[in-house]
This record gives sequence, C-alpha cells and structure tokens, in this order.
Amino acid sequence: MIIRRMFSRSWIVATFLVILGALVCTRLGIWQLDRLAERRVFNAHVIAMRATSPLDLPAQADLTQMEWRTVRLNGMYDFENQIAIRNQFNGNQYGYHLITPLHLSDTSTALSASGTTVLVDRGWIPADGNSTPADWRKYDQPGQIALSGVVRLSETNPPLGGESDPTLTPGRTQLDFWVFVNMERIAKQIPYPILPVYIQLDPDPNRTAPPIPYQPELDLSEGPHQGYAIQWFTFAALLLGGYPFYLKKQESEKK
Repeated sequence: MIIRRMFSRSWIVATFLVILGALVCTRLGIWQLDRLAERRVFNAHVIAMRATSPLDLPAQADLTQMEWRTVRLNGMYDFENQIAIRNQFNGNQYGYHLITPLHLSDTSTALSASGTTVLVDRGWIPADGNSTPADWRKYDQPGQIALSGVVRLSETNPPLGGESDPTLTPGRTQLDFWVFVNMERIAKQIPYPILPVYIQLDPDPNRTAPPIPYQPELDLSEGPHQGYAIQWFTFAALLLGGYPFYLKKQESEKK
C-alpha cells in the first residue's frame, strides 16, 4: 500500500526527489571510497620508495615509476637554460623555485642523445631582485657538484583553480617563468635531451641563503575519506528508509 502511495500522482515528485537524493549521496560515498583507495595506493608507493636504497643517476630504470625515490647525482649545472617557477613561498615571502639542468657526470663534457641531463629544482629564491635570468646568475654553483634529492614527475595540468603557462608569442623561443613543471613543454625549449622527471633537492634546515631546497611534507594518513563515505551512505539510507514513514505519517494526518 505504501509503495503504491509513493508513486501516486500527489507524491510522485517527492518520491523522485528522494530517490535522486539517495542516488547522489550513494555516488558521493562511492567517490570517497575511490579517493580512499587512491590515497592508499599513493601512500604505499611513497612508503615503498622511501624504503628503497638511494638510486645513483644516471641509471637504466624507468624513473617515471619512481616518484619520491631518493636519488644521488653529480654533474655540472647549465645556467644558460634554467627557468623559474612562479608563485612559490618561503614562509610568507613570495618568490620562485629555480629549475636548472644538470649534465650528469658521464655527459658533462660531451652530451649524448640518451637524455642524461636532468632538471633540478634547486629551491626557493626571492622575487625581489630576480626578475630576469641574468639576475639568477648570482646563485651559480660552477664545477662538478654532488647532490641528493627525490624524483618528481612532470605536472601536465595547473593546480586546481590555477592559471596555465602561457603559450609562446610569435618570435619568442622560450619562457623564463613557468607556473608549474611541465616537462614536455620545457623540454621543447632546451637544446638537448633531458630525462622525463625532475629532482627536488633534499632540504637543509641549516641553509638560509637562496636557493633554499624544498620538498613538500606528505600526509601519509588515510585522511577523512572513509568517514565521509560512511556519512554519505548513512544519508542515503535515511532518505530511503525514512521517507516511507514520513509519507505514512502525512497520509494518516489527512484522515
């Protein structure tokens, strides 16, 4: 009887809205479970990479599958082809991250076609006094240098709500300032092959002079996704379970 009343002319719209609301809540719950699964995969990957011994570059390995793995490298910087990433902060101070190609030690004197040059995020520099690539040359570290850091992947999309990198205008061959590290696009303006990943140097808590190396702090908890999923499924159950009782009460009050 109650099912028939739910789909009667006087209640069909309300019933449709309740079912729609329950479906939306269920979908949101599933979405949160998907987010939880993605987070667990990410956490497991980071933990596995951190448990792996440092990798010496260059290496015959697929670095695109090794984000967050520690690597050791040495070579010579190419300061003529470095770029800066905008919208970076050191505390409350605005600035850039300085990205510089490093010719790995086996190719520092003669570059090969294998792409054994890697971009290195050397860290934060202040915006004041660093408006042109010529200004960045005061941070040059000439000669052979030994470094350690973590593998990072290319970013193909701007941060949520952020702007995209501009396209080159006619007659312009390169961009000096970028919004994010888009390896595919950056590689097109560098006159030799580079690896498909970049390296973020290990932070040094004692370093106060720019460039100041940076790595994001990772939250490896499972986050609130499971709790949110339970909430959404509960809302769906309340809608579907409570609606018939509400309808029955309304109908009884009319009599």
